[in-house]
Amino acid sequence: MTKCSRPERAFFARSALTVARELIGLHLVHDDGRTLRRGRIVETEAYLGPRDRAAHSSRGRTRRTEVMFGPPGHAYVYFIYGFWNCLNVVTAREGVPHAVLLRALEPLAGVTDKTWGPGLLCRAMHVDRRLNGADLLGEELWIERPSGAPRVSIGRSTRIGVDYAGEWARRPWRFFDRASCYVSTSRRRPTECRPASAA
Repeated sequence: MTKCSRPERAFFARSALTVARELIGLHLVHDDGRTLRRGRIVETEAYLGPRDRAAHSSRGRTRRTEVMFGPPGHAYVYFIYGFWNCLNVVTAREGVPHAVLLRALEPLAGVTDKTWGPGLLCRAMHVDRRLNGADLLGEELWIERPSGAPRVSIGRSTRIGVDYAGEWARRPWRFFDRASCYVSTSRRRPTECRPASAA
């Protein structure tokens, strides 16, 4: 099995744009005490609140967004459309509400459901609001850096589903692994192509 190490807190204490790009290729791991699930991150979106009108934190510090204003390296999990959970990584220094939405994973272990799209990702990884505020350097939900991983060709585009944000919707703050068929907008699906980790 590939040896992995965990980033230091300082990895997360940077701009969401930097972290969103550098999360591509890293692993998200969830150990719920029964099953250990692991996936390779292949798609992210950066949100730079409070000025970024697409960020939840643009509405100010609320009970919902409190985690985004806290220390970096924690999980911000929110619920949308009465059905889906979405997982974000809190970044930047404390008090600066930046976050990175995890949009898609390539399954590596313990994952059998679809993982292309933020809601599907959370369902497959068994991530829900109970994990809101979880320390991503902890022992239940965390990020890992695999050793000897191949270099990733990273694509960039505008974010998805934020047309309401006006000019902010045009910022190219979505990042993805060009080679992965697990990216949410890919025209190919896992049955049609070789996973990027096997390349």
